[in-house]
Amino acid sequence: MPLVVFNQKGGVGKSTITCNLAAISASQGLRTLVIDLDPQGNSSSYLQGDQADAGQATIAGLFEHALSYSYRVLPPEKFVVHTPHEGLDLMASSPGLNELATKLESRQKIYKLREALQQLSKVYDRIYIDTPPAFNFYTRSALVAADGCLIPFDCDEFSRQALYTLLENVQEIQADHNPKLRVKGIVVNQFQPRAKLPQRIVDELIAEGLPVLQPYLSSSVRIRESHERSLPMIYLDPQHKLTQAFVALHAALG
Repeated sequence: MPLVVFNQKGGVGKSTITCNLAAISASQGLRTLVIDLDPQGNSSSYLQGDQADAGQATIAGLFEHALSYSYRVLPPEKFVVHTPHEGLDLMASSPGLNELATKLESRQKIYKLREALQQLSKVYDRIYIDTPPAFNFYTRSALVAADGCLIPFDCDEFSRQALYTLLENVQEIQADHNPKLRVKGIVVNQFQPRAKLPQRIVDELIAEGLPVLQPYLSSSVRIRESHERSLPMIYLDPQHKLTQAFVALHAALG
């Protein structure tokens, strides 16, 4: 089941959540793919570190191929690279995504990622899609292509108001392009259990009937080290409480 991690707000932990859930899938023996649609490439850096090849295939290549008129259609697997982690592959980001967006939009290529995922789903048990912090061509493509949507959430009023707009955008994609799309859950990130405001906001979201997932993810300096070493938490520190929270979250998603 392709799962897109989406929030129009930056700095909410999309790449961290994407890569750690994917790493847990791979560590459990599931063949796993991460697709990095964010031109900033945080997920790509997290999974590859300095082992990335400057000339490697990227997701931009897949979209460039969609814009060409070649009679030789390349399978989407041609744009996948391996990571240092067993069972965990990557469609890496590229800065070229920024330049491609307008061309893809004008040529109405919104379904090309979905077509690719239909083939890749025959190869991979789990597919996780990281997205840019905007409601643009790439995030819409991901929502059109995915079966599930996971929403990282910071516990403040600004994020709460943005959440309602985000849910409306997901509903619009669901109505117009992808009736199978479901919000799998809201992931509470950098939760501070002793602070009253975060707990109140989360309690109110639950009272509104929104699908808030447990456990909540707390902040940790270990995550920074995880990023610096390009080692998701399951590889860096399997017994850490945040690792166990990711494992429980992975299990909750099914």
